[in-house]
Amino acid sequence: STIEFTGTLHTTVVKQVRLKNPSISTLVYNAVLVGRDAGDFSLPKGSTVTIPPTRQGFINVEFTIRFLHPAEAVLILISNKVDGIAGATLTFSLKSEVKNIEP
Repeated sequence: STIEFTGTLHTTVVKQVRLKNPSISTLVYNAVLVGRDAGDFSLPKGSTVTIPPTRQGFINVEFTIRFLHPAEAVLILISNKVDGIAGATLTFSLKSEVKNIEP
């Protein structure tokens, strides 16, 4: 999946990634940002998300649009084993686009 960060130059855009846990065990994911522009993205509420059984969890990704060129990175969510159960590793492509420039 691709998560697009669009907005005005020099603004901050926050996207919330929703993760569902259909199993009967708790899942814990650690998030890592990698790629050419990974330093321009951040995880303001931390890099770990715990998802109770049959519930959903959220992780916020923040990006401040500092340049006109598109930024790209990858969000990787790696599961920790809890109760002997590990979830699938998840990846999301992160891309930015400037839609407006204000003086």
